[in-house]
Amino acid sequence: MILDNHPFEVNGNGHLEIGGVDSINLANKYGTPLYVYDVSIIRENCRSFVDTFKDLGVSAQVAYASKAFSSTAMLQVIKQEGLSLDVVSQGELYTALQADFPPDKIHMHGNNKSIEELSMAIEHDIGCIVIDNFFEIELISKLLEKYNKTIDVLIRVTPGIESKTHQYIMTGNEDSKFGFNLHNGQADNAFSQLYNHKNIHFKGLHCHIGSQIFEADGFKMATTMLFEKIAEWNKLHGYTPDVLNLGGGFGIRYTKDDTPLPYSLVVKELVAKVEEHAVMFDMTMPEIWIEPGRAIAGNAGLTLYTIGSKKEIPGIRNYVSVDGGMTDNVRPALYQAKYEGVLANKAIQPVTDLVSVAGKCCESGDMLIWDLPVPEVGSNDILAVFSTGAYGYSMASHYNRFPNAAVVFVEDGQDKLVVKRETFQDVVKNDLSYE
Repeated sequence: MILDNHPFEVNGNGHLEIGGVDSINLANKYGTPLYVYDVSIIRENCRSFVDTFKDLGVSAQVAYASKAFSSTAMLQVIKQEGLSLDVVSQGELYTALQADFPPDKIHMHGNNKSIEELSMAIEHDIGCIVIDNFFEIELISKLLEKYNKTIDVLIRVTPGIESKTHQYIMTGNEDSKFGFNLHNGQADNAFSQLYNHKNIHFKGLHCHIGSQIFEADGFKMATTMLFEKIAEWNKLHGYTPDVLNLGGGFGIRYTKDDTPLPYSLVVKELVAKVEEHAVMFDMTMPEIWIEPGRAIAGNAGLTLYTIGSKKEIPGIRNYVSVDGGMTDNVRPALYQAKYEGVLANKAIQPVTDLVSVAGKCCESGDMLIWDLPVPEVGSNDILAVFSTGAYGYSMASHYNRFPNAAVVFVEDGQDKLVVKRETFQDVVKNDLSYE
């Protein structure tokens, strides 16, 4: 039996199944909280982007935005699928190198890249640095002189588009910490510093308009704005970009109210818009880059929890508490994000109750799901929360000194531990005595 609205099944025992493995067996084997990923869905999501570009005959790079979920095993899967990689820190770059990811397919982002981060990127000859500000141009120029190297770069611009998303994850509007403003002369100034630079190869423009975006209109509007600026530079300097990077932010389904477009359709609309403008301005078609992160990892993952205490407030609400919370999924507290879930051991039993799922952190705001329809809940039932593959593990914390949860990959009926559960010794290993 296929579970409605989520890419998982219910087996003959009435248990939620992921990747051909009984979720209750996973909870018993590895403990909870537990992040579980169906690798076949990760691969399917990768191919929905890559194959569409191939079918259209368009030169492109699909770079997985590793901030969504980065681990050695995850990046190995991404490498197997032939994607490029987007990193935003020394730690993410180090993880990529540990996973033996090809350096020439790594792109580095960040609004405050340090000398150490840039040095590491240059020393390992990564494929591209996305420049975010004037200070960074100066740093990169000095480091390239020091190492006697060259490097490819894009400049990140803010096109002034406010996408329909949470204000914390809007990044393309003019009042943003990211990038060069496209309309006040900053982008032109950056162009003048980089065009014909002896060590820096200025490959093109990058923009990112936000996250959890369900339509293609914002991307197409951004494309138009980028081409208008490129046309100015082409007229004045004969400049034609090799690359146009339209960023990421492709939305996923968290609840029944979310209606993202199929990724293949979004790619087709983006390609059509870029082709339209290349013809309009009589330019060579640039290579198109995109940066899906959540769209690759999000719906491939779920989190398993064990239910503990219950609290009934007559006429108001029924609470059930789980053995995790904002330490393994901060998004509900940070973004008011909404999720759906099922009792994994009672996945097809009739719904009888309405409960709100509380985390165990010492915070009133540590609530994972409000008003979840479920069968009668018992302590030690296993709750599965869907679409937690992005920004769960990567934003996890040690608040209340909880150890980080384990991560398991499943594929073709086989399960494999890919991130060990932390111990209490791990939590205190960097503490130093004051006695």
